[in-house]
Amino acid sequence: MQITRSSLDTAKGPSDWFTGDVYIDAMAAAPAPSRVSANLVHFMPGARTHWHRHPLGQTVFVTEGVGLCQRRGGPIEVIRPGDRVLFEADEEHWHGAAPSRLMVHVAINEGDADHDVVHWLTAVTDEEYAAAPSVTDA
Repeated sequence: MQITRSSLDTAKGPSDWFTGDVYIDAMAAAPAPSRVSANLVHFMPGARTHWHRHPLGQTVFVTEGVGLCQRRGGPIEVIRPGDRVLFEADEEHWHGAAPSRLMVHVAINEGDADHDVVHWLTAVTDEEYAAAPSVTDA
């Protein structure tokens, strides 16, 4: 057993990955040969990722608030605490908070043989984001 005391400060999500205010706390990064990492990600209302993909997929587990997620070409889905979302390997997608609610999730990723975890793409436009259903409708 190994206990690691957190020595990392909460990191502000960079604007080339996110729109709006996003804060990230590293939760797990196992030493080699493991390639699994996990982060606790806080999205303020209206904040979201850019379009992106993960070579080996991603699982997000919503812990607080109300969020939105979409895979390329699919409908925008409302997600709530307890929901688990699996994005398949290399599936282009985005996720974030609803317009008037914060959303917190645990993001679990695995790096590929080259240690790549994510490939960032273009920002989700305001028009794309505005197509979300009302969180009271879902």
